[in-house]
Amino acid sequence: MEHFYLTLLLLFVSFVTLSLFILFYNHWSNYTTPNLPPGRAGLPIVGETFQLLSPGWKGHPEKFIFDRMLRYSSNVFKTHIFGRPMAVFCGSAGNKFLFSNENKLVTSWWPDSVNKVFPSSTQTSSQEESKKMRKFLPQFLKPEALQSYIGIMDTIAQRHFASDWENKDEVVVYPLAKRYTFWIASRIFISLEDPNHVAQFAAPFNLLASGLLSLPVDLPGTPFNKAIKASNFIRKELLKIIKQRKDDLAEGKALPTQDILSHMLLTSDENGQFMTELDIADKILGLLIGGHDTASAACTFIVKCLAEVPHIFEGVYREQVEIAKSKAPGELLNWDDIQKMRYSWNVACEVLRLAPPLQGAFREAITDFIFNGFCIPKGWKLYWSANSTHKNPEYFPEPEKFDPARFEGNGPAPYTFVPFGGGPRMCPGKEYARLEILVFMHNLVKRFKLEKILPDEKIVVDPMPIPAKGLPVRLYPHKA
Repeated sequence: MEHFYLTLLLLFVSFVTLSLFILFYNHWSNYTTPNLPPGRAGLPIVGETFQLLSPGWKGHPEKFIFDRMLRYSSNVFKTHIFGRPMAVFCGSAGNKFLFSNENKLVTSWWPDSVNKVFPSSTQTSSQEESKKMRKFLPQFLKPEALQSYIGIMDTIAQRHFASDWENKDEVVVYPLAKRYTFWIASRIFISLEDPNHVAQFAAPFNLLASGLLSLPVDLPGTPFNKAIKASNFIRKELLKIIKQRKDDLAEGKALPTQDILSHMLLTSDENGQFMTELDIADKILGLLIGGHDTASAACTFIVKCLAEVPHIFEGVYREQVEIAKSKAPGELLNWDDIQKMRYSWNVACEVLRLAPPLQGAFREAITDFIFNGFCIPKGWKLYWSANSTHKNPEYFPEPEKFDPARFEGNGPAPYTFVPFGGGPRMCPGKEYARLEILVFMHNLVKRFKLEKILPDEKIVVDPMPIPAKGLPVRLYPHKA
């Protein structure tokens, strides 16, 4: 009997040893190509993922990048994050290379966690779904369409400030900014106007965003597990809205051109095939995330800046009050008004430089290539970081100083200011985001002066920058 248990123990030890050997062998075999960039692979599976994420949790997401740029004296280095061998490209030259070689040497890629949180009903990857989505967007983001959204955004902003800000001494900004941008996205993409209906999505969308780029550990209570559950809940709710819209279109109660949802339901592909309801739900889910999450972070940090720097507030206030004075009672903002908000947009751009909602993005090498004398193998994942230029004194002198004048004249050098990415993969909603941010600023500063309640509030990046307590501020209404 003892021999039996001893044999079992030896088999178990052998199995564990062999498994560990295979695990380490597979991990290190990714790094056998000659002349790879300098760097470390870390341990199997986890690599340096924790080292990438943990500085962001402490408010310094750039630390991982700058520490390695300094350690290796290189603008490209190797690492292992999100379970994949990866080359990190830094500086304007790295940005230019990746943005200029889209679909030539590199293509878009997202960690497995994104595909699992956004499972496609068509069994294609998030990259393929993203390409399809970009075919639908241009007609909804062309100049004439954008101009028609300004009045809608202004109407929602007025209702939002009236219900959530006015007659209050203090507010917590971040959840209110999310409510504002999500209300706009819901109205423009799926014609959802009831604020109570919009509000029921708030909590699950927060969970989804928090778990999107987390470690893909699907155990109860983990951010990743919560994100998957939230995604499933939102998809079910969207399916109800889609079914109702189908009925409304059939009965003539909805217009074929009223929003992206109607367009998706009524448009076939080159083979005459229409999208399924679940496929449409997938795409609308992605649109609602992209259409509100990053803009809400930007709006929050704009409020932070206006509350912290009095002369910046005064400059924005003067510009916006001049525009407000030119409007007749009840007249909504229009395209000409937006074009006059030059200083306000410079302020917003400086906020986006210092606290970019999009910290960076991923690519995949579709062939072997050489960059800066180093070999990048086919199949390797690539990462570019906005902070490698945004907070680099080589491109922005005194990078921690808040200075909207950086964006006057010709502005920053090409490929250095990249809050919306660049090249063919530049965020298609850049102008849409500019409109909702400026409409928010207009409605905010013409109503209130602001004061931070927590002067030293910590900033957490997970995966976007947010104030740890949501940015509570004290409101001082302007005297009539």
